[in-house]
Amino acid sequence: MGFKTGIVGMPNVGKSTLFNALTRTAAAQAANFPFCTIEPNVGDVAVPDARLDKLAEIAGSKQIIPTRMTFVDIAGLVKGASKGEGLGNQFLANIRECDAIAHVLRCFEDGDVTHVEGRVDPVADAETIETELMLADMESIEKRLQNVSRKVRGGDKDAVQQERLLKAALAALEQGKPARTVDVAADDRRAWDMLQLLTSKPILYVCNVAEDEAATGNAHSAAVAKMAAEQGAASVVISAKIEEEIAQLDADEAEMFLTELGLEEAGLDRLIRAGYDLLHLETYFTVGPKEARAWTIPQGTTAPRAAGVIHGDFERGFIRAETIAYDDFLACKGEQGARDAGKLRAEGKSYVVKDGDVLHFLFNT
Repeated sequence: MGFKTGIVGMPNVGKSTLFNALTRTAAAQAANFPFCTIEPNVGDVAVPDARLDKLAEIAGSKQIIPTRMTFVDIAGLVKGASKGEGLGNQFLANIRECDAIAHVLRCFEDGDVTHVEGRVDPVADAETIETELMLADMESIEKRLQNVSRKVRGGDKDAVQQERLLKAALAALEQGKPARTVDVAADDRRAWDMLQLLTSKPILYVCNVAEDEAATGNAHSAAVAKMAAEQGAASVVISAKIEEEIAQLDADEAEMFLTELGLEEAGLDRLIRAGYDLLHLETYFTVGPKEARAWTIPQGTTAPRAAGVIHGDFERGFIRAETIAYDDFLACKGEQGARDAGKLRAEGKSYVVKDGDVLHFLFNT
């Protein structure tokens, strides 16, 4: 089960530098001119989770396999992108395929790095990008409503639902509000998600600050945090330059470097976790002598659906899930200790998996 977060922003805000560090590669060309990223670069990154190492140590697991998230580096957007300016609509389509948006904002002053608008104002940049996404959504909705209306006249129930949701989104957009502000009923959620509206996606603002401001942020990042809070969005402060340097170091060197900078952890770890939280995801574990492995599921996932993440046969033939809470696994020093202490539970098809559960699935083949 893959979850994609698109990294967007105006040109020269540090997107590709951040992506390079994020994926520990130089796959995305980072250069001081607009539109240096011509094709969207894709990278899978491990979601940091200290619990996995502890479980593996107790179980004597030979291999540790973390869960992963996919990040997509999308070329810089500019004012007029919805009308084809810059590299235009092809990149709006790349955003449409993502589950969430990480919007990188320039929160640093540097006369050597050109800003496409000739100024540093991250809140204005955010508004520019949001406006372009809203305009693109409005154009898309108006076209789709024309097509859907014919099916509605023909009595197509799905089309009736789609038309209602499209009109609700359009009403919000016409009021200057993104589609994510629409209150969507649970029964409509699947159909709503299938609309793939750009402004319906959850958003995380990434404040790219100078190296000496990574620990404290600055006035620019504070303004972004205020904007994010007002929108019900999230924000993180990060220095892409620092993350790029850390990416070249081994674990011990990186820890020393962070300590010297007064940072408790790499900004990328915060970014990845924030993206994970943004998508309302959680983790369960499978643990044994061969491997300790983390698996990603949406919050509220039932045991059979969680089993299906491993293999479809596990979901189809699901019998029960032997379940140990993470804290119990640690306290009882493993599966056998938990079993002896009565902390291992047999859960059925209606069980909703909890974050940190250690699971073993029984199923019919």
